[in-house]
Amino acid sequence: MQTYISTGTCDSEDCLIIMVRATVYVGCTVPQLLRGAQSRIFPSHSLLGVLRHSAFPYCTGNGTIKSKRKMDHLERTANNFRQEVITQAKVCGITNESETVKRLRLAISNKDFTFKAGQWVDFFIPGVSVVGGFSICSSPGLLEREGILELAVKHTVHPPAHWIHTECTLDSEVALRVGDLHGYQEGKGNRHKLGTAKLYYSAKNTSELLFKKNILGLMKAFPGKITCCFHVTQQCSQICKELQPHITEGRISEKDLEKHVSNDTSWYICGPPPMIESISKLLTNIGVARNRVFFEKWW
Repeated sequence: MQTYISTGTCDSEDCLIIMVRATVYVGCTVPQLLRGAQSRIFPSHSLLGVLRHSAFPYCTGNGTIKSKRKMDHLERTANNFRQEVITQAKVCGITNESETVKRLRLAISNKDFTFKAGQWVDFFIPGVSVVGGFSICSSPGLLEREGILELAVKHTVHPPAHWIHTECTLDSEVALRVGDLHGYQEGKGNRHKLGTAKLYYSAKNTSELLFKKNILGLMKAFPGKITCCFHVTQQCSQICKELQPHITEGRISEKDLEKHVSNDTSWYICGPPPMIESISKLLTNIGVARNRVFFEKWW
């Protein structure tokens, strides 16, 4: 069984968990589960200029990073594998996925640009020194068929996210580079035969449950194989009939998860660091071995 626990929008109120027989994922986002600009490779001096300005602005003279600040995306993921190609992309669509999340459609014409489901991108914005890091919420198939990649970005004060919500327009040009934990993806011990998958997905209210229609569609397409329990913590309006059978009010609890504990279950968690730490501790308390729990803290 695989179990996914995630907050796809990086909100401490939100959380997603999926469990699948033989493997459980804790940390995957909903976009990871679902899954005409001229592209080019940026000149090396331009890239170095971006990295020098945005990746190490808070280092002291001896290279020691000050402790009273949060590390930025490039620092936090400095040891992660990245593709060498930095590709230009043009915004070809912007929609409101919820009151706080925008879905960005990006046109990419560089045929060398590829990614695997579950990967993320470094997001370079002209005139913005801070580099963003966002999970890809579309499938590799969409890129192959239409040359389109999609991101779901929640509004925050972080400069890249703030730019997407306040300044980004159709035809805005940005640059992307794919990154991931290369060693994990290539590890022979992480290949499991898919059995059943259980998703626990929590948000403040149903409007913040991104891609819920897609998830319900997967449940209908794969009955008994993929199931989902949506949790809402601050629901004020009436819940629609289609969602009602799958909604639980309140946070994901120990009682919800303990019935899925087994030797052949893996757990994948995704969300803000405090949420990851809380769920990890909960799983330890109910007897889940540490080597069965997976997550990334890259924001």
